[in-house]
Amino acid sequence: MHPVKRSSQRLDLRELSVEDVDAVFAIYGSIEATTHLSFEPRSHAEVGIIVARSMASAAVTPRTEYALAVIERDSTELIGFGRVATDPHQQRGATFGFALRPDTWGVGYGLETVRLLLAVGFEDLDLHRIWGARSPINEASAKTMTAAGMIEEGTIREHIYKGGQWRDSVVHAIVDHEWRDLQTG
Repeated sequence: MHPVKRSSQRLDLRELSVEDVDAVFAIYGSIEATTHLSFEPRSHAEVGIIVARSMASAAVTPRTEYALAVIERDSTELIGFGRVATDPHQQRGATFGFALRPDTWGVGYGLETVRLLLAVGFEDLDLHRIWGARSPINEASAKTMTAAGMIEEGTIREHIYKGGQWRDSVVHAIVDHEWRDLQTG
């Protein structure tokens, strides 16, 4: 499926373009924005490679990665990055993740972003199960995924190596019939 385009009340999801490198760098290059992510802040050059790789993956058939820009509708600014990636070892399953620019935190954009990404997965890709992992101390992400209808399933012990030490990840997931129930309830 290409191109992806989804909208909520305040946000749009769209494919990444080469013009997005600086805006993605404002997220992936930020110490604050990457605190709870699985990697250290990226350099501008590394972000350029990520955006180029994401753009290339959009043209692959079958498409297995949906790396998307999160756009604030009022300002038309890229404020986030979201990703849904199908899992070849899980029938109709995928992982997802997202990151937002720190100056946009605390106003509900995370929840809107998660709902948009889940809609891509369930409504556009006909997936059965989508899961994401978060840092155990990222309570905002826990609240966001729970509010989107995702269930906390457990902990992957010593899953991420960051800052010279191993860190656990907490898994949240939702399945298609749970998503459908939320849409009709």
